[in-house]
Amino acid sequence: MTAETAIKKCLTCNKPLKGRTDKKFCDDYCRNGYNNQLKAGDNNYVRNINNALRKNRRILEALLPANEEMAKANKDKLLHKEFQFKYITHTYTNKKGNTYFFCYEYGYLPLENDWFLIVRRREE
Repeated sequence: MTAETAIKKCLTCNKPLKGRTDKKFCDDYCRNGYNNQLKAGDNNYVRNINNALRKNRRILEALLPANEEMAKANKDKLLHKEFQFKYITHTYTNKKGNTYFFCYEYGYLPLENDWFLIVRRREE
């Protein structure tokens, strides 16, 4: 059997392929499964960080009442809710030199004695 007449097989399920000569998969399910498997290692790292950021955001959102501009919470309360201080989306330094740490539109400002001021970014 020559290379031209060899039967090509699906890269995922090993079924014989029919159709185009450059076809690699028998259907979309196999193609998607193959590509998801290839990217799984890279995606886990990013997925875990995004999950941590979303969780931090939910915690800050829950601590700030909907009708309030700001609230205070201590470090123990944040840690009890499993807030991870190492995950933030950005920082903001105001004119006074205070640096706020944000998870999307919710942020916090470290205060004295392990207290934090929780804020929501104002729409501009």
